[in-house]
Amino acid sequence: MYEFVTPETAAEFESFIAAHEKGHFMQSRLWAGCKTAWEWAGIAVRNGEGQMVGAMSVLIRRMPGIPVSLMYAGRGPVCDLTDEDVLAELCQGARALAKKCRGYLLKIDPDILSSDTAAIAALGRAGFRLRDSGKNFEGIQPRYVFRLYLSGRTEEEIFASFEQKTRYNIRLSGRKGVEVRLCGEEMVESFAAIMRETGERDGFIVRNAEYFRGMLRALGEHARLYMAFYEDKPVAGTLAIGYGDKVWYLYGASSNSYRNVMPNYALQWAMIRWAVERGARIYDFRGVSGDLSEDNPLYGLYRFKKGFNGDFTEFAGEFDLAFRPGLAFVLEKGQHLWRRARAILRGVAK
Repeated sequence: MYEFVTPETAAEFESFIAAHEKGHFMQSRLWAGCKTAWEWAGIAVRNGEGQMVGAMSVLIRRMPGIPVSLMYAGRGPVCDLTDEDVLAELCQGARALAKKCRGYLLKIDPDILSSDTAAIAALGRAGFRLRDSGKNFEGIQPRYVFRLYLSGRTEEEIFASFEQKTRYNIRLSGRKGVEVRLCGEEMVESFAAIMRETGERDGFIVRNAEYFRGMLRALGEHARLYMAFYEDKPVAGTLAIGYGDKVWYLYGASSNSYRNVMPNYALQWAMIRWAVERGARIYDFRGVSGDLSEDNPLYGLYRFKKGFNGDFTEFAGEFDLAFRPGLAFVLEKGQHLWRRARAILRGVAK
């Protein structure tokens, strides 16, 4: 039977998500604290012994100009998706939540591989429709990532597994005097400034300093801001999240100056070492393009992450559960509100 999470069950809900193999920081209540424009609701399912066996954090946002809400469960739900009884209960809870908030659509992008045909089929039988997420970051979450599996490996073994050029560049950054420091809010403005520089160079919209400051506060010990210094000047930075048995490289920025001293390699190695220190099972480099042709403008990002010898991972993609199919169809066909919905969803993803 499903239940909505209450203050009394919130800690149990959080512990379940953190301990589960499919647990993800975007399913944490803490992540909802970074999304101040959204409301949050948690749905849980218990077995006959009263133990939680399924969970889903849902972010809810009112659509502009129309009295309905968009519902999004980033990297959820957290359960065995082939257990169709649990999945059905979670969907029943989502439908009840939709009635409360006038939700017209629930979008999910679960932590399942494209090869997991059993889970994909179960979601289809539950009423979800698999969408085409594209190959070049068209989806809300990246469909293609690199994941480095750490269990049972020492730092030395992990380092030795990197490609030769990657090992060389990590060592080079040290020889050139690059220093990676774990920083706090005092360096957020510098990080945001370098992020703006990166966005202008690479052509993407970036978050402001207040957003990053709010993320560090909301996630507490789960978030780390690393800055690379050269000649005592900040020249690059990254923001990592550690939650459950995983660490994610979430944001990265580098100045146009001093790229020859390889600060990005030093930063990645610092985050991987933190993952090892935490006893993490997976270090997730996050997104790369699924188009691996060398003439793809995003190929350089793929090559950089590939050098750390992680596994190239393809997720199944995005699934929609429409509570008001007619309205969802109209919005999907490209009207202004659907474009607004997509912009909202892209904003909540990062």
